[in-house]
Amino acid sequence: MIFILGIVKVLLNVVWWIIIIQAILSWLIAFNVINTYNDTVRTIWEALKRMTEPLYRPIRRILPDFGALDLSPLVVLLILFLLMNNVIPALEYQLLAPSAV
Repeated sequence: MIFILGIVKVLLNVVWWIIIIQAILSWLIAFNVINTYNDTVRTIWEALKRMTEPLYRPIRRILPDFGALDLSPLVVLLILFLLMNNVIPALEYQLLAPSAV
């Protein structure tokens, strides 16, 4: 079970970095530092959107519309932070703690 929690921690960490990379890339696109006319940039952008959109969609349904400001990545990062720093360590502690008789 500890092995599975280790895999979950690695996957959550990967998702965390994917969201961070997507946020930075969106800023670079918004400020015209890079553009989506480049095939490589467009391919990376579309791949990141396809990976993160299933995470954002349920949160976007709950959050009110803020116009151009999208807070769903921030909410997902907050949820990931709570999972990585509170829930998983608590589960590890429960699994490793000696059972009281």
